[in-house]
Amino acid sequence: MKLEALPWILLFLPLCAAGIITLFTLRSQKLSAGLSIGAIVSGFVLAIALIKSGGWEAREFSLNWLSIGNLNVDFGLRLDALSLMMLLIVTGVGSVIHIYSYGYMHEDEGFSRFFACLSLFTFSMLGIVLANNFLQLFIFWELVGVSSYLLIGFWFDKASAADASKKAFLTNRIGDFGFMLGILTVFAVVGSLNFAVIQEQFKANPALMGGSATLAGLLIFCGAMGKSAQFPLHVWLPDAMEGPTPVSALIHAATMVAAGVYMLCRVVFLFTPEALTVISWIGGFTALLAALIAVQQNDIKRILAYSTLSQLGYMVMAVGLGGAGAAMFHLTTHAFFKALLFLGAGSVIHAMHHEQDIWKMGALRKKMPVTFWTFLVGTLALCGVPPFSGFYSKDAILAQAWHAHNYPLFVIAVSVAVLTAFYMFRLFFVVWVGDVRSAEAGHAHESPGVMIWPLRALVVLALFGGVLGINEIFAAQFSAAEHAEASEHGLTLLQRIAEPFTNAPVAAGIGIIATLIGFLTARGLYATAKSDPLTSKLGWMSRAMANRFYFDEIYEATVIRIHDLAGTISNWIDSWIIEGLCIGVVRGGTDLTGRALRLVQTGNLQTYAFLFVLGVAVVLWLTLGK
Repeated sequence: MKLEALPWILLFLPLCAAGIITLFTLRSQKLSAGLSIGAIVSGFVLAIALIKSGGWEAREFSLNWLSIGNLNVDFGLRLDALSLMMLLIVTGVGSVIHIYSYGYMHEDEGFSRFFACLSLFTFSMLGIVLANNFLQLFIFWELVGVSSYLLIGFWFDKASAADASKKAFLTNRIGDFGFMLGILTVFAVVGSLNFAVIQEQFKANPALMGGSATLAGLLIFCGAMGKSAQFPLHVWLPDAMEGPTPVSALIHAATMVAAGVYMLCRVVFLFTPEALTVISWIGGFTALLAALIAVQQNDIKRILAYSTLSQLGYMVMAVGLGGAGAAMFHLTTHAFFKALLFLGAGSVIHAMHHEQDIWKMGALRKKMPVTFWTFLVGTLALCGVPPFSGFYSKDAILAQAWHAHNYPLFVIAVSVAVLTAFYMFRLFFVVWVGDVRSAEAGHAHESPGVMIWPLRALVVLALFGGVLGINEIFAAQFSAAEHAEASEHGLTLLQRIAEPFTNAPVAAGIGIIATLIGFLTARGLYATAKSDPLTSKLGWMSRAMANRFYFDEIYEATVIRIHDLAGTISNWIDSWIIEGLCIGVVRGGTDLTGRALRLVQTGNLQTYAFLFVLGVAVVLWLTLGK
């Protein structure tokens, strides 16, 4: 098989699986699951084969797709360090989630439909990862939106799930509208949609877009604000928890929310310093806002959802600070430990008969030992405890802020690290330690092997992912000098372990202290707590955090009200001005003219003779009268 065929097969395998399941195998659960799981596992194997055969070097495969005047668009696949690592994340972590789903969803009536949607989602995300031009990326971008709509609202008979899917879909359309305008702006100036061509033109002429460069960059960032749920378009992601837990893991770890950060890194050369400043501050604010909200959430999946929001803010902030490599490094490790945490939460929910309130759990470590230890590893990785993977990628972002001398954002990043350790160990102590708080917790049991083995596989990546050299791979994409230095000297395992302390010792030390402060505070408040002590201590602030700072209510009172008012006014104008007056006058005049002409057409010979004579008389009068 030729090398050129591998990426095409990898891309279309999940689509074929989705089509076959939908058309032929819906009644066979095992066959449907086998097709879906087989497609994504095969994709993972093909991704490894691509890296093995061609390394991390950039290359493209394309076919002419569209030619209209000066517009020439290829359907192309771009392989480089950025896309190849994303292929491993999407297919690797996705494979684990697919296998886990077989056990989690085995009693669901829509089992086969679920796997068809998973495969469609995987195909859409792979299309984003492999796209070599803006038009192709935007098409797959919208397919991801459709796929997320289907999966978030999978249990469509629940009103909350149906509403959540619509909320996610519509919120993303707002960001995508700005994204589309940004793409059109770039095309109008550059004349190409291909990433490599655009990048070459920007290298040759950095001032190519002139005064529109910042605006175009911010419009493109709007797309990332929607997909990666950045303020003010962050409100859809927590509600996406209404979908099945494997969907939450897939969205939060390997697909949808990763798409926004990936897109920013793919086109980072487009952003001016002014645009990057805006991006960094929106990311920092989102990280802090989401971390504060997570502190007072009681739903185990919502806590993890706001954690994802916060970590995405970290990544976006890193991009804005000029650290696209650090952002992608954290995106990669985050995929490992966040998938582990969500699947661990799913194991808990499965054992608790779908109870998600952490205050109805407790002492589960004795009932579910494997889930307990794997969840602990995910928690330590997310909190950035060395030597877990999250420590290295989080430190890369802290170091980026420190080296950029952006101390306000560095303080925000450290504050988020404190809050992250606090709310995650709050969750840990309440769920796993203490006393049994409900009958469901008392009767909980360990999940079956098909759900447990994926957790064990992810533990390895969550533990060692930070020292596998992933950051060096991304250095090849974003920093040629750094990559050349790393390639020349070659980092040993010991050097990788110690790298945070040699690269930015102050940032690494402060990050560890921040995590320790969060842990000690959480242990003091929640190790033996029977209810949340912060509710009384914080008062109105606790209520504000629990109610997500009332953003949904604010949007309901402003944006939605204004939208409804604009719709009402538009409807009145359409009904009375356009339809009633403008079109009505034309329609009414035509109708009256027709009625008058019908009076003439009587079918009576005497009337026709009279009109003929009258017409002749009028003509004679007009002629002879002159």
